[in-house]
Amino acid sequence: MKIKLRLIVMNFFQFFVWGSWLITIGAYWFQTLPKIYPVIDATTHASVWTGSAFGALFSTMGIASLFMPALLGIIADRWINAEKLYGICHILGAIALFSLPMVKDPTTMFWVLLLNMMCYMPTLALSITVAYTALKNKGKDVVTNYPPIRVFGTVGFIAALWTVSLLHFETSANQFYVASAASLFLGLYAFSLPKCPPQLGLKQNKTIIDALGLTSFSLFKNSRMAIFFIFAMLLGAALQLTNAYGDTFLHDFATIDTYKDTIAVKYPAIIMSISQISETLFILAIPFFLRKFGIKYVMFFSMVAWVLRFGLFAYGNPGDGLWMIILSCIVYGMAFDFFNISGSLFVESQSDPAIRASAQGLFMMMTNGFGAWIGSSVSGVIIQKYFTHADNSKDWHAIWIAFAAYSFVIAILFLLVFKHKDDPAAIKNIHVEPGLVNE
Repeated sequence: MKIKLRLIVMNFFQFFVWGSWLITIGAYWFQTLPKIYPVIDATTHASVWTGSAFGALFSTMGIASLFMPALLGIIADRWINAEKLYGICHILGAIALFSLPMVKDPTTMFWVLLLNMMCYMPTLALSITVAYTALKNKGKDVVTNYPPIRVFGTVGFIAALWTVSLLHFETSANQFYVASAASLFLGLYAFSLPKCPPQLGLKQNKTIIDALGLTSFSLFKNSRMAIFFIFAMLLGAALQLTNAYGDTFLHDFATIDTYKDTIAVKYPAIIMSISQISETLFILAIPFFLRKFGIKYVMFFSMVAWVLRFGLFAYGNPGDGLWMIILSCIVYGMAFDFFNISGSLFVESQSDPAIRASAQGLFMMMTNGFGAWIGSSVSGVIIQKYFTHADNSKDWHAIWIAFAAYSFVIAILFLLVFKHKDDPAAIKNIHVEPGLVNE
């Protein structure tokens, strides 16, 4: 099998696993679990399947991202082949995913999902390591050959959404069985991938601080970089809002007779997959926007796009307002890609060559780690306290308006506070670095 095809299969299932449940777990939590496990809190006399508990559940991705990628990166660098470690992680993740449907209370579900995310989040980086090594060993140019391979990751994410939606698994525990089967297959398949042995000898002089990438924290001494990382964290929180509640929002229209038979309500995951399709298009547009407007304004456009993303959700519906929901999904491509990719390019351009890799790790820690954890935890508490009615239904209009206002404030502050002048020569030679985009 040609190396490119083998890596395409790896990337496809890497994101198929995630797409099988990431967008639809909210519908399962709010609509199905209270019915099959109607547990009542002894103190509040309300269902334990609350928004705040769901926020804590969704924060598992952020918690796992704080330490697991760095820890397993050290192991892959020093002791175990990256492709083998990658396979082990997916097999263990498959076990955790298979166990989720058996969980009957929020606390246990939190710990089981955290175990899954501790296995899954490191594989995002490990898959890139495996792909880069395999391509270089074959004498192929990574910048030229990897992006077309990585696109199949997005295709896999979309395929998972469509599979779960068309099989009507969005509110069913079966979504976890689909994810588990895909993860098990990928885990076994990983052992057939090209070998990616450790690159650092045990005797090499490298401290644990260097290996963990902690030297990159020196970037916080630069006020401009410190401001940038703070905004990266705040934008990382915004991403979790749409991942956690987008599908659930559409599902809730099923309680309204006017909308219950519309396509968007019957197959919300398919509608949400437009967001991932949009990503592939905006990735291609990034070089043009960077050269035309510069990194600062491309990141600002991303923040404005988040305002539109949430604002269009606030006023859209599956009927005559379906166009707003679809437009919101299209805008998502700009909202996600423009900050994450241009942000990583900014970190690359501003970091000393000796710490560029760890600086990228710091960027991901601030977005997928702290940002994801804060966004999931805080939003869950706020939605439960201020936007959830006595019957446990939600005021979605107010929720999305609040999120839009949050994004608007961030955008204005960023424009006023972040000071940066682009180097035209540097922008002219910019390449979109592959592997920096995660669904």
